[in-house]
This record gives sequence, structure tokens and C-alpha cells, in this order.
Amino acid sequence: MNEAVKGRDAGERKERRGFASMSPEKQREIASKGGRAAHQKGTAHEWTSEEARSAGRKGGQISRGGRGRLAGEAAADSAALAARPSDGGDLNGR
Repeated sequence: MNEAVKGRDAGERKERRGFASMSPEKQREIASKGGRAAHQKGTAHEWTSEEARSAGRKGGQISRGGRGRLAGEAAADSAALAARPSDGGDLNGR
């Protein structure tokens, strides 16, 4: 069986098609045209500084692999731990 058939059987495509096959410059050019058209039409989203700050904060917290979880999640986890009966040991079960 050749490589192209193996890739299709595994759910993968070896060849790049459509937008993905274009150079980064060509992709950027097409995306830029779409952005300009959305602004002309009035349907483009324009971020406020507060929205951008909030999105950046959330993205940074998520990208740390759970170490910097969102404030609501941390508060819920703390409440759940406080409500659990204690067995007298520490959190590591010692």
C-alpha cells in the first residue's frame, strides 16, 4: 500500500490542499482582504482595551497548563476543598 493510501486510512492527508497549500504571504493577503471587507460592511469586531486585556489574561492563564486557572475556577476548587471532611492528614494523604 502506498503512503497516500496509508495516510487516508489513518484519517490524515499527506498533501496540503486549498488555503493550507498557499504560501504564508498569499494566506495573509487573502485574510487581509476579508478583514477589510468586514470593516467596510460594519460587521468586524473591534476590541476595546478592556476586552483585549481580559482575553489576554484568560489566554495566559489557560496556557500555563492549569497552574494559573481562572479566578472562578480557583474559588470553586477552594470551596470544594473546604467542604470536604478532613481525615486529619495533609492534602498528600500523609
